[in-house]
Amino acid sequence: MSESGELGRALHTWRDRADPATVGLPTGGVRRAAGLRREELAQLASLSVDYITRLEQGRATSPSAQVLSSLARALRLSAAEREYLYLLAGQPAPGPGQISAHIPPGVRRLLDHLDGSPLSVHDAAWNLILWNPLWAALFGDASALRGRERNIAWRHFAGVPSRVSHSPEQEARFEAALVGDLRAATARYPADAGLRSLIRDLRGVSTGFARLWDTGIVGIHESDTKTVHHPDVGTFTFDCDVLVAPGSDLRIVTYTAAPDSDAADRLRLLNVLGTQALAEDSAPGQP
Repeated sequence: MSESGELGRALHTWRDRADPATVGLPTGGVRRAAGLRREELAQLASLSVDYITRLEQGRATSPSAQVLSSLARALRLSAAEREYLYLLAGQPAPGPGQISAHIPPGVRRLLDHLDGSPLSVHDAAWNLILWNPLWAALFGDASALRGRERNIAWRHFAGVPSRVSHSPEQEARFEAALVGDLRAATARYPADAGLRSLIRDLRGVSTGFARLWDTGIVGIHESDTKTVHHPDVGTFTFDCDVLVAPGSDLRIVTYTAAPDSDAADRLRLLNVLGTQALAEDSAPGQP
């Protein structure tokens, strides 16, 4: 069997193995077979159903590293399975000198239990790799975003519209922490070409970023508040915390509200409205 055929067979096997309930999909209704439907995998991986079909049938033979990362994440592959996926696709698996978007099973299970608060997960370069439905309802659905559109540092320094507003002091802390994170990432991942390209392009698009980078500024993410302007439930302020998953270099951004507060009430309303409340011009926000 050709490598493309073996890739398709492996994807089909992993799709059949996946439990819809485990990946947050409804389990009601009649299913002809266990596992995920192609359209469900396409939704989880932010790919088209046609592309999933062509991959499984061996007609799409050169998936990109970004596509492979999305598939591995959607199928919840183990580290060994993820490496095998890259091997079948003829792509080098991310090594020690490259940023990984892999979410370990234990971290994934932890995130599944935190579905009552908006949260997002980012890699060491602040690329958005995972979010829950409440985050999408709060900030906008990010599934159609590609490449730099999913990078928090790029969106902020390039001036992409956001539902989040900062005071001058908050913005200074946020920018220092972002630049500090990226500076540390370049030391930990010297072989990551995507990270080097991001730094170069950020310097070109933002004089503010270039100035901060050249000063050698170092900052850390501390607990802070974020003011969100939502088109349907109004303006309110959350507590925001950035957690780092040990051993994986992932950033988990959580938004919480004090019990019985105005923000908690609006969050409950948003949870009821869900993503149906999103305006058509919504733009994902910043952490």
